[in-house]
Amino acid sequence: MKIAFYGSSLLSSYWNGAATYYRGLLKALSQLGYEITFYEPDVYDRQKNRDIEAPDWCNVVIYEATPHALMQVAASAGEADIVVKASGVGFEDEALLRAVLDHARTDALTVFWDVDAPATLGQLRDEPDHPLHRALREIDLVLTYGGGDPVVWAYRALGAAECVPIYNALDPETHHPVAKDKRFACDLAFLGNRLPDREARVEAFFLDPANRSGDQRFLLGGSGWGDKQLPANVAWLGHVGTRDHNAFNVTPKAVLNISRDSMAANGFSPATRVFEAAGAGACLITDAWLGVELFLAPGEEILVARDGNDVTEILRTLTPQRARAIGASALRRVLAEHTYALRAAVADAVFRRQFERPTVEAAE
Repeated sequence: MKIAFYGSSLLSSYWNGAATYYRGLLKALSQLGYEITFYEPDVYDRQKNRDIEAPDWCNVVIYEATPHALMQVAASAGEADIVVKASGVGFEDEALLRAVLDHARTDALTVFWDVDAPATLGQLRDEPDHPLHRALREIDLVLTYGGGDPVVWAYRALGAAECVPIYNALDPETHHPVAKDKRFACDLAFLGNRLPDREARVEAFFLDPANRSGDQRFLLGGSGWGDKQLPANVAWLGHVGTRDHNAFNVTPKAVLNISRDSMAANGFSPATRVFEAAGAGACLITDAWLGVELFLAPGEEILVARDGNDVTEILRTLTPQRARAIGASALRRVLAEHTYALRAAVADAVFRRQFERPTVEAAE
C-alpha cells in the first residue's frame, strides 16, 4: 500500500523533535512493504540543517512554503491508499489538513498523526471553532506518539472514530552504543531545545542541581540557550546533530530527560530522548511522569527524579559502576520490547483492521 505522509521534516531534526520518530517508524513500515512518500515544507531553515539525505526507504518531496505549492502536494494525496497528516507541520497546518482530506480517495484510509497530543488537545479545548473539530468527524483514525488512555478518551470525546497510541521507540541501527567522545565528558548532560513550556523544568531539574554541585561538570545541548545565564560548571554546546547523539548519550556518567509541562502532566509520553539514550546504553535520569514504569523499570533501568533535589542526590551517590549497570539493563529492555519494528507492527495491524472494517454502504 502507498502512504502519503505530510509532516514537519524527515531530513532535519533542527527545531524538529519528531524527526527521530518519523525516521524510525517509517523505515520500519517500509520494511513491512509500505511505499511511502513524505512531504515536508521548506521552513525554519531545516533544509540548511539536514541530519540525513533522502533515504532509500522513503521518497521525500520538499515543497516551498507557499499556498500554491501546498495545494500541489496535497493533490498527491489522491494517489495514496493511506493519507497521513501529522500535527505541527509548520506551514498552514489547517489548510493542509483540509486540502489532503479533500483530495484523498473515498476508499483511502485517512489518518491524523498527532506528535504532540497534549498541546493539540489543549488547543482544541481553547478553540471550539478550530478546523480540526470538524475534521475529526471525517478522519478514519487518530494515531498519537504517546498519551495512553487519557489521550484516547479525549480524542474519542471530541468525535474521533478511533485513537491508538504508537509510542516512541528505538531504531537500533541508528541509536546504539559507541566509543566515548571526550567532547561530551561530564557528570550530567541534557539535550533539548529551549521551549517556553519546558524552560522552568530545565531550571529546576538541571540548572539548580548544577548550582548545588559545583564539583561536577554539566553539559547542555540544544538550540535557543545562547542568552540564558548558566552556572559556571555548565557548558552549552548549541544544536547537537543526530549523528552525535550516540556519543552524547554514552559518554557522560548520566544523561537527563526533562518532559515539557504538558507531557509531564499528561503522562504516558516517553520522549524519543528516552529510547535514544537507552539504545546507546546510557544511564538515564528522568523527571517523574505517570506511566514511566510501563517502559523502563525505575531504579533498575532508569532513575526517576521528582525534583531538582532528587537529581542532586542521585548524582551525589551514583557511581560509574552503577551507572553502567543501569545503562546496560535499559539497553536490554528497549531491544526486547521497544523497537520501531515492534511499533510498526502495531501500526500495520491497526491499518489492516481499518481496511477490513465494513463500510456503511456494505453494512446496509
